[in-house]
Amino acid sequence: MEGPVPKSFLTIAGRPLVLRVLDRFFSARSIGKVILVVAAKEMQRSLALMQSDFHLSHRAWTLQAGGTTRQKSVRRGLEKLDPDCEIVVIHDAARPLVSASLIDRCVDEACRVDAVVVGVPVRNTIKVVSEDHWVQATPARNSLWEIQTPQVFRKELIVQAHDRALRRALDATDDAALVEQMGKPVLVVPGETTNIKITTPEDILLAEALLREGWAS
Repeated sequence: MEGPVPKSFLTIAGRPLVLRVLDRFFSARSIGKVILVVAAKEMQRSLALMQSDFHLSHRAWTLQAGGTTRQKSVRRGLEKLDPDCEIVVIHDAARPLVSASLIDRCVDEACRVDAVVVGVPVRNTIKVVSEDHWVQATPARNSLWEIQTPQVFRKELIVQAHDRALRRALDATDDAALVEQMGKPVLVVPGETTNIKITTPEDILLAEALLREGWAS
């Protein structure tokens, strides 16, 4: 966003993005507790925001300082899991329009198959391009999916995947990739095109329009 306010604290239709994410999660029947992983320097701001929000007053949540990368931050979040936790839902705060029904559907599937990601089929042709911008390949579009969050796993599986990655100094762009590197299958659950990722200022305008028109309720 290149602005003075961290993205998670920007407002969408008058409500901070991070609180909109929590609204969606606490509306899901399958969610018992949320661990919000934030930058260490934003802990106090996050605590004040959470404590002052009426909608969270009777909800189970905790804060955890993150690491220097997304992968390290997820690992820090896993350290805060309760001993009796069975299913872990990992979600990006940049996706505030995820529906409660999609969250519940992913949890149900993870209980059955252990590892689940959300995705939608790509709608545009994808090219594999070299560093100097020459086309190297054009994969068949019918086999390509754009992967979103949430990504949902059996607790012992995702903890094992992150422990293995730490021991072997492995990096991945998402948590499912760490599970895949162990040779474990991951199911793709059809997602929602309204589950957009807030990356640029125009994404905020789109999110507000989706909310206003009732397309992401």
